[in-house]
Amino acid sequence: MKLDSSVSAVITGGASGLGWATAQLLAAHGVKVALLDLNEELGEARAAEIGGVFCKVNVTSSPEVDAAFAKSRAAIGQERILVNCAGVGGSVKTVSRDRTTGEIKEYPLENFERIVQINLIGTFRCITKSAAGMLTLPVLEDGDRGAIVNTASVAAEDGQIGQAAYTASKAGIVGMTLTVARDLSSEAIRVNTILPGIFDTPLLQRAPEAVKAALAATVPFPKRLGQPEEYAHLVHTMLTNRYFNGEDVRLDGAIRMAPR
Repeated sequence: MKLDSSVSAVITGGASGLGWATAQLLAAHGVKVALLDLNEELGEARAAEIGGVFCKVNVTSSPEVDAAFAKSRAAIGQERILVNCAGVGGSVKTVSRDRTTGEIKEYPLENFERIVQINLIGTFRCITKSAAGMLTLPVLEDGDRGAIVNTASVAAEDGQIGQAAYTASKAGIVGMTLTVARDLSSEAIRVNTILPGIFDTPLLQRAPEAVKAALAATVPFPKRLGQPEEYAHLVHTMLTNRYFNGEDVRLDGAIRMAPR
């Protein structure tokens, strides 16, 4: 797909981190961009920075997702590109024992459900809403009608201690990628997923420098944290290379996550 002003894109989680880096790159190519996010103040400011539109949304709510897509399409037209970056994490063991009291605690199921609802079901919800809209568009001269890029995590394959919910949600995204790509293949819509490793996103930026240095040291090469711009460049490749379809690609400096 050629990236220019004739194309519109929706990016969930687009106000910061990986989503914001992607928004900047696409906007630099002339693409009209809608940032879908919960952070209204930041989202409005950043949408203005790139001449885009901000839509406040909770991806666990179908009415909110419908309203966000409606607002985006009214402002910049029906999107041909969807990039799913919205997501959350959390760390709780499946069961744990208090070393002092011996009390046994179970994983709070409501927390598991919340993470899966946002990361996995939220991603699928946005895929279905966006793909349905894409079907109203004609196929481009190059043969594409639309392209979707999802965000999983290396945790999908290297789940760490305490990461059962996060791992399950991201593994679900990986697991559905090929199926959704096949579902949409007859409609000329491609679907791919990126599995980022340890990236220098706002969540990690709040960590002490010693912690970030220790994490960077675990990366075989290059020995540093990933930069959001590097994620954005892979999104660009997945969008513009028309033979890229149904793939799940690690972007991690060859890291394989240890148990903890």
